[in-house]
Amino acid sequence: MHPMTHPGDAIVHIIDDDPSVREAMAWLLRSRRLLSQTHASASAFEQSLGETAPATPGCILLDVRMPAVSGLTLFDRLLARGVTAVWPVIFLTGHADVPTAVDTVKRGAFDFCEKPFSDNALVDRVEQALALSRERLAERAQRQALQARLDELTEREAAVMTRIAEGRANKQIADELNISVRTVEVHRARVFEKMDVKSAVELANLIQKR
Repeated sequence: MHPMTHPGDAIVHIIDDDPSVREAMAWLLRSRRLLSQTHASASAFEQSLGETAPATPGCILLDVRMPAVSGLTLFDRLLARGVTAVWPVIFLTGHADVPTAVDTVKRGAFDFCEKPFSDNALVDRVEQALALSRERLAERAQRQALQARLDELTEREAAVMTRIAEGRANKQIADELNISVRTVEVHRARVFEKMDVKSAVELANLIQKR
């Protein structure tokens, strides 16, 4: 195993039952200053995973044909767990299988590379997969931060917020909720403060990101 040097560093997870392939891939990635961890089987990789979705950027280089648990079976498991939503999967295979390649890409695989492959082309794809992983983690963090703000709203503030985002005027909101316009104005101010927005348009755009 090639350990991480920093918790935030991106990791390329190499899953292949052939030790020579694992070492060759790890060396190739080191030559481009990319960190990796190697796993001899699908089970070994699954044991290294935590119970929650990955919190640091990474991607997976996955051999299609492995004993016990195949790469395709592992992919299905990772897909179900949501791991592939954070760590893109690049399949590696020594056997040309166009239908399988098309199917896995349709179901969310990042790429499907046939051996022998161009080292530079493969590492370029790895770097693109890591960039995508970083983007997805950033988007997840933004959604979590937004949800935390929403959780701070009272039930009445949430009701007012929904109507503000839908473009209703204070008088309309007051009538619908059977409260005074002044009360709506107070709730409106609190919603804008808690959601850190300056206008109804900004608020509407923000909550669409949920």
